[in-house]
Amino acid sequence: MTELILPAAILALVGGFAGILAGLLGVGGGIILVPAFLYLFDAAGYGSPDLMQLCLATSLATIMVTSGRSVLAHHRRGAVDWQILRDWAPGIALGAAVGVLTVSSLRTQTLQIIFGVLVLLIAGYMVLGRASWRLAEQMPQGPVKYVLSALTGFVSVLLGIGGGSIGVPLMTLHGRPIHRAVATAAGFGGLIAAPSAALFLLTPVQNAPPGTIGSVNVPAFLIVIVMTMLTAPLGAALAHRLDAGLLKKAFAFFLAIVALNMLRTALL
Repeated sequence: MTELILPAAILALVGGFAGILAGLLGVGGGIILVPAFLYLFDAAGYGSPDLMQLCLATSLATIMVTSGRSVLAHHRRGAVDWQILRDWAPGIALGAAVGVLTVSSLRTQTLQIIFGVLVLLIAGYMVLGRASWRLAEQMPQGPVKYVLSALTGFVSVLLGIGGGSIGVPLMTLHGRPIHRAVATAAGFGGLIAAPSAALFLLTPVQNAPPGTIGSVNVPAFLIVIVMTMLTAPLGAALAHRLDAGLLKKAFAFFLAIVALNMLRTALL
């Protein structure tokens, strides 16, 4: 019991932090959860070629709850663009399902490299991106919409995130105000996490920790969602009060360190 207290406390802190970030920046708490799960499970002796799959699956399971709490908090402020969610839902869900099949066919080292590279790109955009940048004044329609929505779901599953890190830039680049983009991207999480978590429940992994169903570790899931349920609405409230520019740059620096450490562990 004593040996379980410290990992549980760390998971509670990480879950609280991830919930605030999901509501505040729309970046997806999974960017924090996946490295934390990887470190804790590996340190506890559950390293395996499938460990990264376990971390991604458990992170996505928690995002179902985080996304729901966050999007409801934003909806009460009238900030969610439900039309975008309806239009993008089929493509996002399809991309997420393909992402699960891809993750289940790759091993931990490959997934770590993919995670590190993509998170570095996200951190770079957070630092270099400008609010004035535009690709168009309206959201994509037709084939482009389906390609981008499927890509959002696919890449998000590879990272174990709720889609905000991709959805927010996509929406702001197409003329949506940042607060509306963050609020709407919170809804992407449920569209990504629900089908992918359901599929991950059917894909068992090697050397899984106790309490794991398929690829989802239930104890870690429960600890994290308790904290995210408490903190996601707080993050959403702060998003409407703070200028997140400086905060995003500081967080991008943190992400770059996380990504480089992930690449170091995978390659050395």
